[in-house]
Amino acid sequence: MDTTLRDGEQTSGVSFMPHEKLLICRALLESLHVDRVEVASARVSDGELEAVQRITRWAASKDMLDRVEVLGFVDDGRSLEWIERAGARTINLLCKGSRRHCEGQLGKSINEHIADIRRNVELAASKGIAVNVYLEDWSGGMKAATADTPDDYVFCLLDALIDLRGIRRIMLPDTLGILNPLETLDYMRQMVKRYPDVHFDFHAHNDYDLAVSNVLAAVLGGARGLHTAINGLGERAGNAPLASVQAILKDHFNAKTNINEEQLNRVAHMVESYSGIAIPPNKPITGSAVFTQVAGVHADGDNKDGLYQNALRPERFGRRREYALGKSSGKANVRMNLQELGLDLSDEDMKKVTDRIIELGDKKEQVTQEDLPYIIRDVLKHSDEDEHVRLLSYMVSTAYGLRPMAQVRLQIGDQIYEESAQGDGQYDAFVRAVRHIYRDRLGLKFPWLSNYSVIIPPGGRTDALVQTTIEWVYEEHSMPTRQKPPSKPQSNC
Repeated sequence: MDTTLRDGEQTSGVSFMPHEKLLICRALLESLHVDRVEVASARVSDGELEAVQRITRWAASKDMLDRVEVLGFVDDGRSLEWIERAGARTINLLCKGSRRHCEGQLGKSINEHIADIRRNVELAASKGIAVNVYLEDWSGGMKAATADTPDDYVFCLLDALIDLRGIRRIMLPDTLGILNPLETLDYMRQMVKRYPDVHFDFHAHNDYDLAVSNVLAAVLGGARGLHTAINGLGERAGNAPLASVQAILKDHFNAKTNINEEQLNRVAHMVESYSGIAIPPNKPITGSAVFTQVAGVHADGDNKDGLYQNALRPERFGRRREYALGKSSGKANVRMNLQELGLDLSDEDMKKVTDRIIELGDKKEQVTQEDLPYIIRDVLKHSDEDEHVRLLSYMVSTAYGLRPMAQVRLQIGDQIYEESAQGDGQYDAFVRAVRHIYRDRLGLKFPWLSNYSVIIPPGGRTDALVQTTIEWVYEEHSMPTRQKPPSKPQSNC
């Protein structure tokens, strides 16, 4: 079960719009083929109600409504009424899985809590709403039981609920992320041994960076359902990331799931865009750098017999392997990139180009495959080619109450063109002016800005190396371009 739209939205600073929730839900169910999705918490807001209504209408039209779940509370049916109004048919009922939470937060005894739960489950059954029971702080409840101070709270609670009609699954969350894999394995085995016919889900949190390990331990212990989130989003340190769990289950346990691995990267970046939480470059499976070989010896080994590759082939995830260009590059890295560009160099020229790339890397400059033709021209003194496009001059202006304006003069070939435009910002106005020249004056296509990032080292030093990377899409081909850092220090202004 994927909980990106519920627990994932509890990531600090994350809030999905109703249409974004629908698009993500469709991607999870239709593209990734997850079995179930938890899409919201009941009674949160009017916007949340609208989002769930959109999702349930779509899910019903696709015969997927039974795969959509909503978190609800033991509140005398108020959550059930909300869920019914939203059009959902499954409640994940949040109960207290530890004596400490039951008595400390609710101020009730276990018997009082059991009575409340039973009333809500029976009410759900009368409305035709299926129930999955969350035992919040289940891990804390299990850890409270030791040889010296036995605490049967969890077992007493389940003994009283297990026979109730309408309960499909018991969800066992490590709410505070306090378990290690050995404890997870032990506790899950205890649950399965005592209740062999019950479907148990496991819900991990990553506070100790053990979420994925605990998920795998839960599987070994007999868990039949797993809760994950795209990019590991979730409360505090987050949940177990779906991509990592899928890869490990398949490669290390030969487990079969319905997940479409080729869609993992696409959906991860879709959620990155909507959530505003960037995927770290070294994030397994979906990070920008995880299929990039840096050391020259690795590229050499790959070129000879794939010696530095494992079962995590990028093609599985709709990606490709890359070979970084920088201070650690060898000739093999350069050669692999040149092969993709259809270029070939002599050994002597290859050494010159490699030395220049290493020199740039020592200066902390990023070098990409797209830079290679220009580096080759510079190093090998191929200066007979003039720049095809030159920015001769530009002026941008902004004023209170008026849209920003830009005036641009370009030389393209032997001709000089000048154009002006307004935009939503100064940069937008500048690009619109250039686009007018290309599209309106020359009848040419213009690349589309798809993404950008600005890297500013911390500390506020005036000699800080600031780099801007802008990614363009032209005829379905992605092209990253960068602002070259100044040769002399400039002020932060």
